[in-house]
Amino acid sequence: MNNLLGLLRIRIKRGVNLAVRDLHSSDPYVVVKMGKQKLKTRVIYHNVNPEWNEDLTLSVTDPNLTVLLTVYDHDTFTKDDKMGDAEFMIKPFVNAVKMQLHDLPSGTIVTTVQPSRDNCLAEESRVIWSDGKLIQDLVLRLRHVECGEIEAQLQWIDLPGSKGL
Repeated sequence: MNNLLGLLRIRIKRGVNLAVRDLHSSDPYVVVKMGKQKLKTRVIYHNVNPEWNEDLTLSVTDPNLTVLLTVYDHDTFTKDDKMGDAEFMIKPFVNAVKMQLHDLPSGTIVTTVQPSRDNCLAEESRVIWSDGKLIQDLVLRLRHVECGEIEAQLQWIDLPGSKGL
């Protein structure tokens, strides 16, 4: 607990135009890794445009770590097929949280992250003050696959008793 800075809630919203890995469709799920932590969404059957809207929460001890999202196609009798991956840094979001902002008008843009070779952003990503908290919406283009994007959202959770930012 003494190294814990807080919690990062990653909402895996949906997949867009994911690769077909079965006969006509796929059964996708997302695995999220940061450091030694690994979480996954449920499987959405027969869908290349799945809507998960699932919250996965990671403990943050190092703001310099990257988050790796990997999409898989669930198979019953064989090894699950990889459907691409995407990586992003949490540092820009953590830096915005460190500003300890309060009482901003909802919708205020705090910072913007541009797509680059160092991230998998499909478009610019804004850290926004929304309803009393900071959020960051991400559209991540999947690598190592012919097509597909994942839409996600970040939110910070302060923990009483943690080191904090």
